[in-house]
Amino acid sequence: MNVSHDMSMLALIWNASVVVQFVMALLLVVSSMSWYFIFRKWFTIRQARTKTELFERDFWSGSDLNALYQSAVNHRHSTGSLERIFEAGFREFAKLKTQKGADPAILVDGARRAMRATHQREMDNLEAHLAFLASVGSVSPYVGLLGTVWGIMHSFRGLANVQQATLAAVAPGIAEALVATAIGLFAAIPAVVAYNRFAHDVDRIAVRFESFMEEFSNILQRSTPGR
Repeated sequence: MNVSHDMSMLALIWNASVVVQFVMALLLVVSSMSWYFIFRKWFTIRQARTKTELFERDFWSGSDLNALYQSAVNHRHSTGSLERIFEAGFREFAKLKTQKGADPAILVDGARRAMRATHQREMDNLEAHLAFLASVGSVSPYVGLLGTVWGIMHSFRGLANVQQATLAAVAPGIAEALVATAIGLFAAIPAVVAYNRFAHDVDRIAVRFESFMEEFSNILQRSTPGR
């Protein structure tokens, strides 16, 4: 019984029905996109963490706030998220401070609102494509299962024209169908693992941003007139 060649992975994919082949192709495309976003997100989060640590070190080393702000303005295209949050808050604070008779509370609130808006934009950038990974992780197994169910149905329908149904006759069709489920799991598992990891990393970075904004607001409040 020579079935070794027919039962190879490439042969199973090639001999599958058109619907199952379409499902496999779709899952392979989605898996490729998933891996692209995984590597891209890993690099983005790693870079954000590094730049955050560098800016925190400079900020808490006692550097002059005006010098830090000028540095952030001059290197705006290469600064990190936390430095852009600082730049937005300090710019708004300095602008409001030039107004005569400005209430100290208004100065700090204005800086906090500016930092909050920039914080939201930076978080949107860090969280980009995480929803795609979550969707791949949750939907891919079901798409693969759809291909499997269709393939098994197609295989059993073919037995209607066979006088004697044997395991050898039905095994190739079932194996072809199961490949779709395997590809679905291959696409889903890395996406789920990456999503959980990246979501955790983004949450930790968000906490650091929140803590900095509160501490920086306190520093600005102590430097307002009348304090």
